Parts: sequence; structure tokens; C-alpha cells
Amino acid sequence: MNTTSLRAIIFILLPLLISTFSCKRQNEKTDGQKPNIVLIMADDLGYETIGAYGSKMYQTPNLDKMAREGMMFSHCYAMPLCTPSRVQLMTGKYNFRNYIGFGLLDPAERTFGHLMQDAGYKTCVVGKWQLLGNKKQQELAGGRIGSWPNEAGFDEYCLWQIDKLGSRYKHPVLSISGEETRKIEGGYGPDVFVEYIENFIESNSDNPFFLYYPMVITHDPFVPTPGHPDYNDEKSHKSNDAKYFGTMVNYMDSIVGRIVRKLEEQNIRDNTLVLFIGDNGTDRDVTSTYLGKPFKGNKGYTNDAGTHVPFIASWPGKIKSASINDNLVDFTDFLPTIMETAFVDIPEEFVTDGVSFYPQLLGKDDKVRDWVFCHYDPNWGKFKASRFVHNKEWKLYEDGRIYNIMEDLQEINPLNEEDLTSEQIQIIDGFRRVLQKMQ
Repeated sequence: MNTTSLRAIIFILLPLLISTFSCKRQNEKTDGQKPNIVLIMADDLGYETIGAYGSKMYQTPNLDKMAREGMMFSHCYAMPLCTPSRVQLMTGKYNFRNYIGFGLLDPAERTFGHLMQDAGYKTCVVGKWQLLGNKKQQELAGGRIGSWPNEAGFDEYCLWQIDKLGSRYKHPVLSISGEETRKIEGGYGPDVFVEYIENFIESNSDNPFFLYYPMVITHDPFVPTPGHPDYNDEKSHKSNDAKYFGTMVNYMDSIVGRIVRKLEEQNIRDNTLVLFIGDNGTDRDVTSTYLGKPFKGNKGYTNDAGTHVPFIASWPGKIKSASINDNLVDFTDFLPTIMETAFVDIPEEFVTDGVSFYPQLLGKDDKVRDWVFCHYDPNWGKFKASRFVHNKEWKLYEDGRIYNIMEDLQEINPLNEEDLTSEQIQIIDGFRRVLQKMQ
């Protein structure tokens, strides 16, 4: 082959070689990029409100679609009340370790925000904070005892109820990174939040990010949402009428849809794990029809209607579509799962009570819970302190009450231990050992 022919072949092949090399490098970059993680938590929303769980009373098409395309968990349990759930979720610890009071996050605690920052993630929290404490709490403590979001591991935030009270819905009073807390006249809180989220996603689509969105909706006051005939009636926003709960559920669902669509528009949906949960059971003023029967919300109380929450996980190409996960999950499990998803080792000095369910998302059941533990001492309202352990069938309270929650979901008829089989007694004895351990 002469020199001229060789040069001609090189001239033809060189662009192809360069193109192939570039594609390979791009694929390596994409394959090696850490996944984004979006954790969305609705406020006061039990599992009985979601269509995918069997509800026919409310419209939740976006969450139903997430469940069809992802994994729906049958047995996810929160604390019965918001702050206990939030502290447990953010720190991966049961409340006896670090819960210092309602509306407070101990500034000495390290959260999943801190750990994700340490791993090089951009972190953002949007929605409901309520973890700084009020003036009375600060006066009693002789100084501030709660946490600002930037102290809790978040680079950016757009939040309701950090240092001032005010509406979370129409004309909201919000705190935004780098700005003074202010009232947004004519605005609607959930819309302001989702717009902030959309901008955050756009700005960080080329970098790994962790977005934590504790929603303000569907918490009372129950008021009309944008598009409802009563929305422009100012009097309706000063009421608290459960007739608006359904439209609030639907609006909450539409916001979830907006976030997913933004991920798709930025071409990062396949590299983003989206987790959706509720923070506790539905408000007691709401009675839904579920599986043909009345279902009264029981927020604040420790039976199934107070602690059993929806949990849907979606990650295209990673989670098998239409998966049903029947394993136990509680709120301590989210921190270690988020860390494992991000390929981050939890520091040895960091104490967590959680069990990562990351392998379960990929279809592996090699590490699952045998029980769920709850230490509940709300220090708010008229709710009573309580400690208990349960699995999917049996439940033991520290005061000795035993229930078969598979047959007695509302916990009406406590059982006598002498009426149990030897196998059932072994389960209860195992629960007693858990209660003794969790001191």
C-alpha cells in the first residue's frame, strides 16, 4: 500500500475513531455519574388516600403512574406526628436518641443533608421546616435550641415557618435563601415551592443533587386550591373545611407530576431516584371511603391509621415496573438508603438505626426488617407517650398490650398472652427484647 492510499484511509477513519472515543467517554461519564435523589413527603397523608393503594375517592393520577412504573411499598411506617417523623427521617435515628421537643431539630444532630454535602452533592430543602422552635421555647431554654436549614446541611432553601408564622397557602409567608422572610402577596405556597424546585433542578442538571421536599399540603387548614371555584373567595381561606381535602390531595398529586416532568425535560429522569412518602396518618377531621368502608384519619395516635403511610419509589431502568414491596420499612431506613444509593459510606462515628432498602429497590431481598420500633413522646397537644414494636401481624406495647393487627387493625381488642400459641409467644418475647434494647 502506497503512502497516498494510507493517508486516504486514515483521513476516512480518523473522524470515526474520534467519534467512537468521544461516545465511549460520554457513556463512561453518564454511567459513572452519581444519581440524583428527590425525597418528597406529603403532610398528613395516609395510604388510604392514594389510588394506587385502592382509594377511589381522590384523584392521584401522577402518583398512580409512579406506582405503575416503579415500586409501591405495602408496609411503610412513620411516627404518628410531624416533628417526630421529620427528626427520625432526617437523622436515621429513633426518637429516644435525639428528639428534644415538638418543632425542634437539635443543632448538634447531623442529617442526611450533611452527609450528602460531604459526598459532593448540591443539597436543597423546600416546603415545611418548623424545626427552629418558637419564641416561648427559646425563652424557656435561655436561647435558640432549634436549627436553621443551612445548619442542617442544606445549601439552598425555600421554606415555610422558619422564624415567622403566617399562611402556608394563599399569600404565604416564606423564607428563601439569601432573602428576608416575607409575605408573598397573591402567591400560593405550593406553587412557589414547586417553581423554586424547577429552577433548582434546571440549575443543577449537570451535577448530582439531593432535593428534600417536605410539602405543606395536605395539612389543615383545609382551603381551596388554585382553579377551585372558591379560590378567589378570601373568606374560604380563613375557614378550615374538610370538604376541600379532596381538591388538596389532587393538587398535591399534580405538584408531584410537575417535578417528574421537569426531571424528564432536563434529561436526567433515568439518573434520578424519586421517593414519595407521607409524614403520618391523615387528619382526624377527614373520613374517607376506602375499600368500600369509612376510614377515619388518626394523625397523632399510634394505630395503623396514624402511622401507616404511602411510599412509592420510582427510578426508570433501575426499579422494575409495577413492583409491590411487602417488606417492613420505617423512617430510620431512608438515611442509609439514600447514602447507599449515592455510593456513600456512612461514617463509622455516625449512629443510625436504619436498614437500607436500596437492594430491595433493585429486586433483592437479602436484607429486610423483622420488626418496626416506635418511641413516641410528642410533647405537644394531648397525645400520650408510647413505645411499641410490631411486624405485619403482631404488635406489643411497652405497657403490655398485645394486638393481632392483621385481624384488629384499629386495636380494639387487646389479647391475653395465655391465649397465644408458643410460636406467637416467641414473637412477643422477641419484641420485648427489642424494647429492652431501645433504652
